[in-house]
Amino acid sequence: MRIMKVSESSRKLGQTDLRVSSVAMGAWPISGMTSLEVNDADSLATLRAAFDSGIIFFDSAYCYGANGESDRLIARAFESCRDEIVIATKCGLHWGADGKMAHDASAAAIRRECDESLLRLGTDRVELLYLHAPDPKVPIEESAGALKALLDDGKARSIGASNFSVTQLAAFHAICPISAVQPPYNLIMRGIEKDVLPWCAEREISVCPYWPLMKGLLAGKLARDHVFDPKDGRTKYPMFQGEEWLKNQDLVDDLREIAADVGRTVSQLAINWTISQPGITSALCGAKRASQIEDSAGAMGWELTAEQRARVEAALARRGEPVSRAAV
Repeated sequence: MRIMKVSESSRKLGQTDLRVSSVAMGAWPISGMTSLEVNDADSLATLRAAFDSGIIFFDSAYCYGANGESDRLIARAFESCRDEIVIATKCGLHWGADGKMAHDASAAAIRRECDESLLRLGTDRVELLYLHAPDPKVPIEESAGALKALLDDGKARSIGASNFSVTQLAAFHAICPISAVQPPYNLIMRGIEKDVLPWCAEREISVCPYWPLMKGLLAGKLARDHVFDPKDGRTKYPMFQGEEWLKNQDLVDDLREIAADVGRTVSQLAINWTISQPGITSALCGAKRASQIEDSAGAMGWELTAEQRARVEAALARRGEPVSRAAV
């Protein structure tokens, strides 16, 4: 039995007739690209737990897995209820022969990656197709034109843009209508409030950010004395280093007190704050275990009081401006 009916937390995606849950599940962790501690059984259980918890919005990408693992897992998990979920996927990035991520947002690559993703997903269309990132070698107008053709062909019901500046969004939107934008955004990484959020609000474009927990920082589970593995990619971000790390731990301590008073986990508080911000439609939460996505889903269906929101803002004021909000 599902814990929450979709209608209780669903939101309109841009100017489309699509409805999405305010928490989306990101499929990157189950793709196996950053952790060997994944297997199909756990991944399928995680996807199904998300659905059972009220999440109907699932976010994949052509490059999520060496051979499209995230797409294939979504297809297996929801074969019997495909029409009950909203699938977003992304194109324009792939793994090169050298094992590194490479851009290719040419028209030919976009068409090819879309077709391959549809085949992996076992469907004839996706509800939302993003350009994963601008390709510095390809004019935005060419990429936008290719995505507009896929929209016109019915292979995508709507189009999105991920990791774009406002200038790039404007150039893209002039060729192909954008329904959703996907930037990083969370309690301490709020740069889009200055430009992207207002630009999208004026045009009724949804904003569906990733990193609402800032790569685990805002989940409240990393101890102050945590020692990161040298191979852990988080060590390159200023907020995981030195004085910034200590300030963030102080913030998490403040959030932990507020969360306890609300009767929620720290991660639920952080995600709820994100999805409650003006202009935010859905927050993308990654997970590789059922318990993780069940916790994230618990951020839906409730609101902070004005006093609780004020306490969060006071905690953010004590933390101060991060050294770098724009590191991606």
